[in-house]
Amino acid sequence: MGHDPDAAQLGDGADTLEQVPVLRWRDGRLAEAQDVLAVEMPVALEYNGISHVVMLASPADLGDFALGFSLTEGIIASPAEFYACEVEQRPDGCLVHIDIASERFVKLKERRRNMTGRTGCGLCGTEALDQVTRPLIPVMHRHPVAAAAMSAGMRAMHALQPLQQQSGATHAAAWMNESGAVVCVREDVGRHNALDKLIGALAARSADFTRGSLLITSRASYEMVQKAATMGVGAIAAISAPTSFAVKLAEQAGVTLAGFMRDASYVVYAHPERLMTEHDDGHS
Repeated sequence: MGHDPDAAQLGDGADTLEQVPVLRWRDGRLAEAQDVLAVEMPVALEYNGISHVVMLASPADLGDFALGFSLTEGIIASPAEFYACEVEQRPDGCLVHIDIASERFVKLKERRRNMTGRTGCGLCGTEALDQVTRPLIPVMHRHPVAAAAMSAGMRAMHALQPLQQQSGATHAAAWMNESGAVVCVREDVGRHNALDKLIGALAARSADFTRGSLLITSRASYEMVQKAATMGVGAIAAISAPTSFAVKLAEQAGVTLAGFMRDASYVVYAHPERLMTEHDDGHS
């Protein structure tokens, strides 16, 4: 399987790694050493001059993050409604100034709430049960995906995660095209953030989300499936397990969901008809 040589490049050159002094115990000896940590900091998103949300995130690819978050959270309906984005570095974090279409901003103000995101969160800022889900257009396309290609894509993705390789503390989301090539990878300390960054990067390129597969280095939570389904993604492969809520949504949204995607094994939890095995004849 091939990949885009630029897939692992971080988008805005921010400092995403930090060296710290540590005491390391190894082979019965304690010694001073240097270790590399993934940088995590508050990232505030401001729409048309109004603060909306603060997330803890890796301070890279924040333009991709802003666009992807705006799309997957339903703040805008298309990249055309995302007019501009500027990242301001501050001593206490990053402030991302976002300019969106006025009609979308009016709707955002109507449902605006104060949210604080954490890397392990699932439903940041949700105040009532009826706010958990939002209407989704079911994914109707049935483009087949080879299970072997997904497994190979997961292996290829590992080589395209410089932050994870150096810090061991980040998640990644990758896009595999119909040819089986991993063409874009984004990393973040938060799995949701990594996915939003990936979606933003692809949306900026006018990618067709119906033709390809999403690969993630985390569990498949409800929010991860919801974000993908919002963009029309038809197939998701996760290195870990899905949650029961995620499986229910995948079934309802028409998304093929596979977990524990490893070298020679996987588990399909929803819509297996889109996934081809080596025994299939290529028809779904």
